Order: sequence, then C-alpha cells, then structure tokens
Amino acid sequence: MANAETFHEEDALGKAYDARLMRRLLRYLRPYWWQVAIAIVILLLGAGAAIVGPWIVHLVIDEAIPNGDVRYLTILAAVFFASIVLGFLLEYGQAVVTTWLGQSIMYDMRSEIFEKLQQLDLRFYDKNPIGRLMTRITNDVETLNTLFSSGIVTIFGDVFTLGFIVAAMLSMNWRLALVSFSVLPLVFGTAFMFRSYIRAAYRDIQVRIARVNAFLHERITGIRVVQLFNREDTDAARLAELNDDHLQAHLRSITYYALFFPVIQFFTALALALIIWYGGLRMLEGALTVGVIVAFLQYARQFFQPIQDLSEKYNLIQAAMASSERVFHLLDEEVAITDAVDPLSLPASGRGEITFENVWFAYDADAGGDRDWVLQDVSFTVAPGEKVAIVGHTGAGKTTLINLLMRFYDVDRGRILLDGVPISRLRIDDLRSRVGLVLQDVFLFSQDIGYNIRLGSPEIGPERVKEAAERVGASTFINRLEKGYDQPLGERGATLSVGERQLVSFARALAFDPQILVLDEATSSVDSEIEARIEQATDELLSGRTSLVIAHRLSTVQNADRIIVLHRGRAHETGTHDELLTLGGLYARLYELQFASVTG
Repeated sequence: MANAETFHEEDALGKAYDARLMRRLLRYLRPYWWQVAIAIVILLLGAGAAIVGPWIVHLVIDEAIPNGDVRYLTILAAVFFASIVLGFLLEYGQAVVTTWLGQSIMYDMRSEIFEKLQQLDLRFYDKNPIGRLMTRITNDVETLNTLFSSGIVTIFGDVFTLGFIVAAMLSMNWRLALVSFSVLPLVFGTAFMFRSYIRAAYRDIQVRIARVNAFLHERITGIRVVQLFNREDTDAARLAELNDDHLQAHLRSITYYALFFPVIQFFTALALALIIWYGGLRMLEGALTVGVIVAFLQYARQFFQPIQDLSEKYNLIQAAMASSERVFHLLDEEVAITDAVDPLSLPASGRGEITFENVWFAYDADAGGDRDWVLQDVSFTVAPGEKVAIVGHTGAGKTTLINLLMRFYDVDRGRILLDGVPISRLRIDDLRSRVGLVLQDVFLFSQDIGYNIRLGSPEIGPERVKEAAERVGASTFINRLEKGYDQPLGERGATLSVGERQLVSFARALAFDPQILVLDEATSSVDSEIEARIEQATDELLSGRTSLVIAHRLSTVQNADRIIVLHRGRAHETGTHDELLTLGGLYARLYELQFASVTG
C-alpha cells in the first residue's frame, strides 16, 4: 500500500505564516468590506464593554460603599448591568456577522474551485486522485471558513481587548500592571515551543484524511467488485487500519492541546498570585486599595483569555496557511486545453469533414527522452456524411483518436482539422457542440431520465427529448417506468440495465443534433435485441452525418463506408470490409479469429 498512500499524500506544509498567501486570502473579503467594517466596530465596542465591569467594581469597593453613597452605588450597578447586556448583544451580533462572512467566502471559494475543476483537462485527472480533490473542496475550504468566521476578523477583538485592558491596568496602577505582565515571556515561550508540535500533528491529520477519503471513494465506487470477490472483510480491516492511524494522529494533537491550555492556565494563576502578593504588600503600606486589587484580579483573568485565544488562532492560521497553499496550488493549475487567442468560427451548417494530419500523441509528459507513443504519424480524412470505422487490438489507440478529436488532450505533433480548420483554433464549446459522443462506459447523473437526455439544456424541450428517445428505441422501456421521463435514477443510473443506460446515452447524443456522431464501443455491452434496435436507428440518423465508429466486434462495422485498422499506434490498413478481407492482412486475421470464436 506504500505506493498508493504516496499517491494520495498531502503536499508538505510551507511556512507557518506566509504573507503572500494571507494577502491572497484577504482578497476574498473585498466584496464584503462593509460586513467586515461592521464586525470590527462590534468587536471594538465589545472590547470596550469588557473593561467596564472591573472598573465599576473598583469604584464600588473604593468609593461608593466607603462613602455610603446609595445613589452612586445604584448608578454604578445600573451601568454594570447595562455593560453585561450590551456585551451579550455585541457577542451575538459578532457571531452572526462573522459566521455569515465565513459562509459567504466559503461559497465563493467552492464555486471558484468547482469552476476550475471543470476547466482542467483529463491529463490533470490522470495524475490527481478524486479523493485528494474532494479533500481540497471540503476539508481545506472548511478550514478556511473557520479562519474567516473565527480567525481573521475576531483577532481584532482579541487585540482590542488586550489593548483596552493594558490601558486600564496601567492607568489604574502601572507598578501592579508590570508585575502582572511579568509572566508574559513564559506564556510566549510556551506558545512558541508548542507551535512546531501542533503544526506537525495537523499535517499528520490532513495526510490521513486524504488517505481515508481516497480509500472510501475507490471502494464505494467499486463496490460491485468488492462484493463479487468477497473483499468486504479485507477492505474493512484496511479501513480500520486507516481509521486507527487517523485516530492516533488526532490523539497526538489532543495531547498537545491538553498540555498547552493547562500550562496557560498555570501562568494565569501565577499572575493572580503575584497580584495578590505584591498588591497585598502595597495595600499594607497604604499605597493600594482593596478595590484596585479586586479589579486587577478580574482584569488579569480577562487579559489571559485573549492571549489563549490568540494562541488558538495562531494554530488556526497555521492550518489555514497549509489549506490555502493547497487550494491556491489547485486554482493556479495551468489550464492546458484553452481557446485560441483569436479563435476562428465555423458556419452553423458546416460540412463535418474530419482530417488527421501526421498526428503523434503520448499520455506521458514530454520529459525529453523516449516516450511511449500511443499514436504515431496517423493520417486519414473522413469525408462529410461518411461512416468510418476504427478497429484494432486493445491498446492500439482507437479511443485516443476520439480523445484528441474532442480536445480532451492536445496532439503532440501534427494537427487535426474540422472542415479545414485546425481544432486548436476553434472555440472548445463550438467544437464539442458539433460532435455527439456515445461511450461504452455510460455515465448518468442521479436525476430523472429527461434531464440525463437534455443535460439541463434550455434549447432542448420535452418534445425533442421524447423524439430522440423514440428514434433510438429508448421510449419502449421509459414509458414502462412509473414516472416515465420524470423517473429519477440512482447514482450513475444504477436502477437501469446496461443496455437501457446505453440507449439513454444514445438518445442524449441525438437530442443535441450533432454534425458528427462518434460511437466508442457503444454497442459492445448490449444484447442483440437492443443492438439491432440501435443499428436500425443509426442507419437512418447517420444519413448525411459524418460518423466515426470504434468497434471491437467487427460484425457491427461491415457496412461502414471505410474501415481503418490501427496497429501499435499506426494506421496499418484502410479499405472497405470486402477490400480488407481480400487483402488478407491484419483485419482479415482479426475477422477470422472473431468468426472462429463465434462459430466455435
């Protein structure tokens, strides 16, 4: 499992605080500047309200009670009560504003990440497991949400509170204030020492979350294979190992926090003891009053709470820096397949001619050495309205031709033209709107059948959906469903048979009325009855439409206008079915092998 775990590892963390990343994060606050301003005002008022209580206690003990001033005592009590109520209201307002702010930024960030993921090419997804990407858009974004809702803005509140308390203590008695502050070097030293341990523990947790996410995604997606080969117990044991590893990482983090906070509490108690000791000595000398000492004890408790909060927020900032680094690394990923700077346009009534000119392609990145070429110097032309079949052994490069035609990947050498225009000069949406693609591995969304045919396109109405379904023979089973075209499907269309999913996919392609129709092993997983139904529909619909048919079963392409035989990435033979049989080459051998397997 070492290689698999390495594949799903989180990137190493950068600096604990990165000003460049923080500036970039703060840009997400710009659309909500007035909410930020409101939050800061609330925090400023809250910090001011927090120092009122101890100061009033000082006045009550040292002035109102000794002087027997009932009116003054009543006023002080009313002010004290008002400060408590105001503090409650301000705390409530702060929670509402900062939570709304964090959720809004999280919404913006997730939308931006999802938009980026839709733009990235398939080569990116070849290198990045879905489990890791899901961790980016869920765990990492949630960490940043916590930063914005409980971190960046509320830090101002802690700073304001500390500033006001320091000012109040210094103005009340600066000597006693300095005695109270004498433990601060110990507090900051402890925070610095624990910082590295907590940071390492956080990275361990994130790494193990990525492993668990990746493992669960693979096993749930491949649940049929798991159950077929009775791997439930083995996979459950493996998940138990991953969960235990994740638990141990969390326990290490909790242990650090369990030590850190009591230490801070100890230093708080030490500060209180120093106030009592030094204040008591000064009071015996007649230099201090009881009210000042009581007020200082209250201020000291309030003083160390923001320091403890700031320590927690420092750890939060470390986590946010790591998460933002990974999120921005994804957002900064170069989009390899893009529109040309000055794209060309094709007329709506294009001819649909496809030309491959000396095309070379390899899936591995160009590292300057020998590459594993999937296609080598492939050249052919598909005339408008022509039906061309692509056949060959597994791995010959058949599906790669389609990936390049759709610009899921770009060619390494040579070029592909549509109606004489290089497809790299066309807008991607224009190119793909002209090509209807039906794959062997059909993907259906967990919505109703009608949606899976029109894919939410406003240009395709219910009548057009039904017409497409009828023309491919899908309406026969759709009309038998309880809700017909409104029947919701399970994930990936699990409630339909393989053949029914193929028919829905075929109807989807036809509903968009493409100039070019591409079938990639589209009938290899259906029974003879449904295959015959599809063949009957395609014979009518392919008339006047350019089509490429990739097939494993040669019996399905015998009526093609032309057959191209790929072998080891090259166009090995070209001709009609009869011509290739007469030639007696690779196609003839493939046909003899399949015919022998059928008759045998």
